[in-house]
Amino acid sequence: MKLPLLGLGTWQLQGEECTKAVKRALELGYRHIDTAHAYENHQAVRKGIEGFDRSQLFLTSKIAVDLQVDPKNVEHSVEKACDLALKELGTDYLDLYLIHWPYRTYPLAATFHTMQKLEDKGKIKRAGVSNFTIHHLEDFRNQSLTPSANQVEFHPYLYQKELLEYCRKHHIELIAYRPFGKGELLKEPLFEKIGLAYKKSGAQIILRWLIQKRIPVVPKAANDKHLRANLDVFDFSLTDDDMQQLDALNQNQRFCMPDEPEFNY
Repeated sequence: MKLPLLGLGTWQLQGEECTKAVKRALELGYRHIDTAHAYENHQAVRKGIEGFDRSQLFLTSKIAVDLQVDPKNVEHSVEKACDLALKELGTDYLDLYLIHWPYRTYPLAATFHTMQKLEDKGKIKRAGVSNFTIHHLEDFRNQSLTPSANQVEFHPYLYQKELLEYCRKHHIELIAYRPFGKGELLKEPLFEKIGLAYKKSGAQIILRWLIQKRIPVVPKAANDKHLRANLDVFDFSLTDDDMQQLDALNQNQRFCMPDEPEFNY
């Protein structure tokens, strides 16, 4: 996959605010836009990408198995959801289509198998998953199913090293979301301390930590200041000592907790 290291997350961005953020991000040089059916902003994203060269854009969306997949008619319902995403986004294909949450009471394997068929039809370039643990991924591998990507919460407070190593071993691209932990990580003094040496913010230090690990990340940003700041992380490098200090911050702390978490599986 030609997946940019830095993209734009659009969770909680709606309407005109979403459209403006997407349009401005593309003007500044972003090329990966991350959305989902559950975000209810496909049409706003469409307005933001309208007129932009589709071949230069990497577009990700996610299917909600609990809301959109009919266990009695998986293939039809999955393709219907994908067709809806394509229509709402105004595109002929998605670069990446993910299962949003690994709810095991729903037919995950059958859903993914259908998504692979959508690759053959040209409706998506790659099929992947989101919020999967190693055990979820093993369940798939035992059925000869290997996602192209696994998008998960990942930051210094939730340094999922074993999951990262597992994904790389099996050629699954790990993508990080919520890198700032709803802003809570920005209260950590070490980020600001390290940032002083590089004249960078705490948020930029977090993004640089991810990028130096070669982990694609999709932070949300709505205004020009934050869009620019998030992009301004490619002109410096953290030292090995910096990286080790940041690695040591891990607390296995999550800031994204659904009603039915599967993280202990």
